[in-house]
Amino acid sequence: MQLRTGFGTVVLKVWRGKNPADGKWGIPIRQRWGLVAHQQLSPALQDKLAYFATVAGTYESAARLAGKVGIPIEDSTVRELVQRLGARAEEQTGKRLQSLPPEREPERAPSPLGVIMIDGYQVRHRGPDWGKRKALKARVEWHEQKVGVFYHQDRNGQGRLTEKVSVGWQGEAVQLGERLHWEARRHGLSRARHTLAVCDGAPWVWHLVQERWKDAHQALDFYHASQHLHALGEALYPQDQSKRQQWVGQQCHDLRHGKEKAVLKRIAQLQIPNGATGEVIGREKNYFASHSRRIHYQQLSRRGWPIGSGAVESACAQRQRRFKRPGQFWTRAGLRHLNALIEARDLNHWDQLWAN
Repeated sequence: MQLRTGFGTVVLKVWRGKNPADGKWGIPIRQRWGLVAHQQLSPALQDKLAYFATVAGTYESAARLAGKVGIPIEDSTVRELVQRLGARAEEQTGKRLQSLPPEREPERAPSPLGVIMIDGYQVRHRGPDWGKRKALKARVEWHEQKVGVFYHQDRNGQGRLTEKVSVGWQGEAVQLGERLHWEARRHGLSRARHTLAVCDGAPWVWHLVQERWKDAHQALDFYHASQHLHALGEALYPQDQSKRQQWVGQQCHDLRHGKEKAVLKRIAQLQIPNGATGEVIGREKNYFASHSRRIHYQQLSRRGWPIGSGAVESACAQRQRRFKRPGQFWTRAGLRHLNALIEARDLNHWDQLWAN
């Protein structure tokens, strides 16, 4: 039997025999090492290559990185390995979700606040007519990759967030919620005295928060709220930049410093003209009315709580650096399996991939 290892190809003489239980022929040592049929990569080499694939920008870069440390390998081999191990990681995640999460630090002291943030970004996928000369359907499609973050508000001396966990999913929001809630509980969500959800204005996000964490305090990300105030300013003063800046600046200042009721009243009193301007004003009036209980920014700040969703924005940016590189067009399985491997690495489930 030949095995490719980090030290080159090794030739082994092994026993081969028939299993008396099922009558099938096999090689016991391959089964002991967890090798599938025809697999020629040693477990240690698989570990290294799979890890390289999660930190490199492309499979080609992962193969070059391996070559730099004395492991010549083809990028196609790295890609096939990621798909196989990623499927295993996803299967293991599904099994974990069927059980109660064991807390990593069951003796930890209560934290003042556990924070939940949710967002999403678009990823290019191969459409139904990808690669076809004459396309009747889309060659390329965009699909949303949803991301959730949980962390404790405790901060260390450098001002970093502690125990930040990030979970991604390309399916339904309820499945993202299930995965994020499991990891949050594993990292001590139940030991937080308060829970706060800080998100943008997407309806699916708040539906998920209400369904999964209905007792959590809720805050609309201040930056997103200010963006909508700027949209209102553009509609109200399209030709007068000075008045627009003055109006928007006043609303943002009042919203941030405890005068949200006055801001809501001013917006509610706006007249809705006909045409495109009226559509913008009507849409923004509905937006702020629907989020009226989530914009108490001064109260949140005085408690030392966040009013921005920068942690999940950062998580999205980090993932986009891997999944939205030039020339990348994903299949659903290809993206899901690589994402599963990345999360196995980041959420400390990596060693379970090699457990027999």
